Order: sequence, then structure tokens, then C-alpha cells
Amino acid sequence: MLAGGGSTRFGRDKALVEFRGIPLLLRVIALEQTCAAEVAVVADAKKYRDLVPSRGNQLQIIEDRWPGEGPLGGIITALQHTGASAPGSGWNLILSCDMPFLTSEWLAFLVDRALASAPEIQVILPHSAHGPEPLCACYRTNAAGKLRDVFERGVRKVTEALKHVSTEVLDESAWKRFDNAGRLFWNMNTPADFEEAQRMWESEP
Repeated sequence: MLAGGGSTRFGRDKALVEFRGIPLLLRVIALEQTCAAEVAVVADAKKYRDLVPSRGNQLQIIEDRWPGEGPLGGIITALQHTGASAPGSGWNLILSCDMPFLTSEWLAFLVDRALASAPEIQVILPHSAHGPEPLCACYRTNAAGKLRDVFERGVRKVTEALKHVSTEVLDESAWKRFDNAGRLFWNMNTPADFEEAQRMWESEP
């Protein structure tokens, strides 16, 4: 999971904002724990060392190798960590911490789709009404090399970097059944987004 952004538009650290009484970071960690053997956060360790996930284990934090350079550096950091610490792990579920409407059912489907994919596929990501969703996607560990190559050539936009790896796109037909309300990929960049997310949650039947 990525939690290393500056949250400049939000005005405070989004990862620590409570949504339904739980910091967003811990909320997304709990979801990841339902479908991943190990969960780690790419972030500044000093910010989150006092947070404790619901299962009570110490939060595993990986220091971003390129802090301040955007989410692509965080993704590469995560993939390189997996390659070094668990070389047998083929896939990584990469999530942003600011998506309050993700569900365990959708993430389980996404992970299963990755595990069943063809060997040449390196990234599986949904495409929503807002475009590609690279921060709610599965990345094969061996994508790290190509992504780092384009990163070192100056590319910082994740969707631009993904043009250099083999991807499988999941369109609305794949994810719509997990998202009747059109909220699955909602992310919060501003305080107004946060207020809107709270209103949407409270309006659910």
C-alpha cells in the first residue's frame, strides 16, 4: 500500500483521517489482509509507527526509496522489496490509502484475476469512468525492472510508465457488479472530497 504522498491539497495527512471511526490507512490495511499473505506500507516510518492494525501485529513500513517523487517511485519500492524479501511471490496488490469505498469482495476478485492471468501479463488494473486506476491494481514483481528503467528516464506518471509493461485492463463489465453505487474507486484529494465521502456513506440504504 502507498501512503507516502504529501497530502498538500488535503491540508493534513489523509492516511490518518478517520472514516467511520478508523484511520483510512488502517481501514485499507484491514481490507488487504483479507486477500494478501503479507501487508506492508510504503511511507515514512516516523509518521505511522504508533498505528496498530486490527490483527494487532506491528505495522510493516517500507521507506520509499524516492520520497517526494510521486506514487511511481513508491510502486517500484514495493516491487523491489517483494523481489528481495519474498522472491517466490509473483504478484503485489498495490493500493492507495485514500479510497474509502473499496471492498474485500472486489479485491479478492482482482487478486484471483491476477493469479489466473497469462505469464506475460505484468499489471492488471481496472479502468473506471475516470480512466485507468493504477493505484488499485495488481503488479507482478518482475515489472520492477522496466518500471524503474522508465522512472530513471524521468517518467513520473504511473499511467505513462505502464505503457512499457504488459497490462491487462478490466473494464466496467468486470468490476461493475462490485460497485452498484459508482463509488468503488472514489479517492479523496481535498477536504471537500472527504465531506462528500462521508455524505455518500451516510446516504447508503
